Amino acid sequence: MAPLRILCIHGYRQNAGSFREKTGALRKLLKKQVELVFMSAPLTVQQASKEEVPDKENDSAPGPGGDEDPRGWWFSDIHARSFNAQQQCEESLGLDESVIAVREAVRDQGPFDGILGFSQGAAFVAMLCSLQEQKLEPELNFRFAILVAGFCSACKEHHKFYNSPLQIPSLHVFGLQDKVIPDSMSRELLPFFQDAQVLIHNGGHFVPAASAHRQTYQDFLKKFQ
Repeated sequence: MAPLRILCIHGYRQNAGSFREKTGALRKLLKKQVELVFMSAPLTVQQASKEEVPDKENDSAPGPGGDEDPRGWWFSDIHARSFNAQQQCEESLGLDESVIAVREAVRDQGPFDGILGFSQGAAFVAMLCSLQEQKLEPELNFRFAILVAGFCSACKEHHKFYNSPLQIPSLHVFGLQDKVIPDSMSRELLPFFQDAQVLIHNGGHFVPAASAHRQTYQDFLKKFQ
């Protein structure tokens, strides 16, 4: 049985290399079931300011995977070119470029069975699923979505993505000790997905992949194999 191919969308201030490194335990946990393919966001992030919330908690030092090339999927502050998940804004910067980048990744590296996103990447995945179901992005044909530490964008320009519940099967993963994206923010995304499945862990801002989580991931994924 061929493994499911999943496009992986990293968090803010990460990139394909660093996210691949941070999901090593997940790859090991599901190695016979999935092939994870990583891409980097097109937007280069400037040096961190105190206001920004990076997608890291305990591992803030750059890893060999390359957090020294921080990337993002959109900026909530269009003047400072920065992002904060809790920042209210009228408009964002860079989202269109990111959609084009995903479209090209699907065209060049696809097909993909599903898509996985972490933090800002998970919020972006929800938007991509909305575009797919509205048939605005014919290149996209994901059969399922996994959203880790996801949230609804606080940008008014993005409210159009939350008009109606999405049909795509989804697994929502969040940690009760997450200080970057509190679980309350991840829960706010659940009503916008029909029949959303949930995996809650007791940790912080990371992709959980302990043996205790294997069954939930496998039960969700086996429906698509």
